[in-house]
Amino acid sequence: MLFRKRSFSDDDLLSIVEACRLQDPQAQRVLFKKFFSYAKSICLRYSATTEEAEEVLNEGFLKVFQHLHQYDTSLPFKAWLRTIMVNTAISNYRRYHKHQANLALEDVPEAPFDDQIVDRITADEILAIVQQLPSAWRTVFNLHVVDGYSLREIAEMLDANEATIRSHFLRGRQRLQQLVKQHYPQITSSNLGYYETR
Repeated sequence: MLFRKRSFSDDDLLSIVEACRLQDPQAQRVLFKKFFSYAKSICLRYSATTEEAEEVLNEGFLKVFQHLHQYDTSLPFKAWLRTIMVNTAISNYRRYHKHQANLALEDVPEAPFDDQIVDRITADEILAIVQQLPSAWRTVFNLHVVDGYSLREIAEMLDANEATIRSHFLRGRQRLQQLVKQHYPQITSSNLGYYETR
C-alpha cells in the first residue's frame, strides 16, 4: 500500500494550515490534536457539563475546518480559533439556554467580590465552580471576565438588554463568591469574615 508523502511539517503551523485548506485529513488530525486542550478549556468554561463542552468543541472544530480559508496567516492562529470557539459556545447558548435567562433571577445578597480568593484556587477548581452557575450568568461572566468583552458588546452578541446583561454579570459574580465560600471555607474564612456580620 502506498502512502502519500506529507505536504506539511508537524512543527510548522502554517504548513499544517495550508494542508488543512487542501482538506488533507492527516493535517486536520494534527491541527485538532495540537489545539484540542486549548479549545476544550474554552468550551468547558461556557458549558454546564463535559458532554455539552464536547458538543461545542466538535461543532467549533467543524467550523474551523470549514472556514480555514478565511484565516489571515499574519495573525495568531490561537486568537482566531478562540473567537470561533467562543462564538460556537454563544450559538449553543442561544439554541439551548437563552430561554432560561428570562426566568426569575435568584435573589443574591449584595456583596463586593474579593479577587484575592480566586488567586488561591487552581484553574480547574475555579472552572468547576463557574460551571455551577446558571447558563446565563456563566455565559456573561465568561464573556466579560475571561474573554474581555464589554457588557454592551455582550448584550449585542446575546441579543439582550444591557441592563439584563449587567444584572446577570453581577449576580453571577456574587453567586461565584458564595460557591467559593461554600466549597473552600478554609480559604475564605479569613478573607470573608466580615460577611458574617452583615
